[in-house]
Amino acid sequence: MAKFIFVTGGVTSSLGKGIIAASLAKLLQARGLRVTIQKFDPYINVDPGTLNPYEHGECYVTEDGAETDLDLGHYERFLGIYTSQANNVTTGRIYQTVINKERAGDFLGKTVQVVPHITDEIKRRMLLLGENNDYDIILTEIGGTVGDIESLPFIEAVRQLQWELPEEDLMVVHLTLIPYLKAAKELKTKPTQHSVKMLSETGVHPDIIVCRTEEPLNDDIKRKIGLFCNVKPEAVIEAMDASTIYEVPLLMLREKLDLICLKKLDIKHYSEPVLDKWIGFLDKLKYPRSKVTVGLIGKYIELQDAYKSILESFVHAGAINEVKVQVVNVHSEFITSENVSEKLEGLDGLLVAPGFGHRGIEGKIIAVQYAREKGLPFFGICLGMQMAVIEYARNILGLKDAHSTEMDTNTQHAVINMMEEQKKIRMMGGTMRLGTYPCEIKPGTLANRIYGTTHISERHRHRYEFNSDYLEQFETNGMIASGSNPETGLVEIIEIPSHPFFIGVQYHPELKSTVEKPAPLFVSFIDAAKKYNEKKSSFKTAPLQDALI
Repeated sequence: MAKFIFVTGGVTSSLGKGIIAASLAKLLQARGLRVTIQKFDPYINVDPGTLNPYEHGECYVTEDGAETDLDLGHYERFLGIYTSQANNVTTGRIYQTVINKERAGDFLGKTVQVVPHITDEIKRRMLLLGENNDYDIILTEIGGTVGDIESLPFIEAVRQLQWELPEEDLMVVHLTLIPYLKAAKELKTKPTQHSVKMLSETGVHPDIIVCRTEEPLNDDIKRKIGLFCNVKPEAVIEAMDASTIYEVPLLMLREKLDLICLKKLDIKHYSEPVLDKWIGFLDKLKYPRSKVTVGLIGKYIELQDAYKSILESFVHAGAINEVKVQVVNVHSEFITSENVSEKLEGLDGLLVAPGFGHRGIEGKIIAVQYAREKGLPFFGICLGMQMAVIEYARNILGLKDAHSTEMDTNTQHAVINMMEEQKKIRMMGGTMRLGTYPCEIKPGTLANRIYGTTHISERHRHRYEFNSDYLEQFETNGMIASGSNPETGLVEIIEIPSHPFFIGVQYHPELKSTVEKPAPLFVSFIDAAKKYNEKKSSFKTAPLQDALI
């Protein structure tokens, strides 16, 4: 039977529960154990699919089409395994399930209450992944902060499981903050003490306390925390700020976090951690040979979490190309024909990001035109690909009012149109084209060279598609569809063969990029940016060499 580790957080949000959970899972996986992670979020939305990126960051989509919390992206990037609908549960989904059962008469007329009915459903979901014996250890991250009203049913469910499961089958890791007061030059443990006290008042007692800190914890501080929080000093783990999230597993290995967990869970058969690929990736990441500058054109750039998977894909692709990828955020709403050269000058590549709605659209189209005309490596994802199609239709095909019906329902040339099956849908949540779909790639194309195959599968999240009525017109004039869905014929990839590197995809390749298997499109895009940079540098040095001669 699977064993369970619950990760809770206190003091403040954004301490990095997801990274700590993913790092611990990575270490246990590296020791030969079968591991997965799930996230329980306390908000009442059924899933993050209808949440504004400014509210919650990006919406991560799994293979089976679940719209989930962005932490599931970290889980997949660290572990290299796929998650699913079962790995992310919200309060909204719990209540929806219980209310549907009540309406169906499943409770036989009983009064439906938070305890036991809501907590029973939470416990059922918590144990679900362990039913088929696919995993040795299941880590469960409890979203929110201890003390939040919304989190109480989840904490109560953990308390009940502590009594219902054998003692060696469940443990709790609590993440807290040890603030450093510069004026006093002291680390303060009081917030951690209060956080653990609040958790203990609910009946849940942590086995390990992981302390986020800017300064090292000495043995005296660890003893003090252990004494006041009722854990052994060796179970007080220092989590120093790291230069990159991918360094955290090695920091946790040094602190013996995994070994303490294995001892508490009474797991005796495990190997030494195999982290050669991980360490090799970190070496390349920390010691790049050169640098490239990539422009990220989007409309949610104020919040980095809105494009989390894209930014992490740049990290993966940069490391494999042995370059540091410097990302320059450019708000599409402020790009005009007059200032585009000024804003995009000095870039080695341009990525136009996905998104929804009409705000900032014209700026994205202008940016695409700049990249196309200047020979700048271009990469468009979802809406970014659609903007490339619109730009080409307007400026090359001469269809001046070409647009997407998402932004202009009355356009005479709807080169981007809503899918037929989407036109009757009125509900917003979970109704897009979601999850993994196959794509057939034409031999001899840029996409074929990038992937090295003619058959791929990638994840989608959209309602609008390339209008195939215009396909012949596009291909006659130099923009080809190099990839399409084999069942529906929907265009998945567009490219311009005459351009050094110009590609747009309807799907989201960033969602499948991991540390050990970077997304091929990102790897090739950064390689193209690297070559563009080298060529640009050679042009700059040539006049100087001529002058010296």
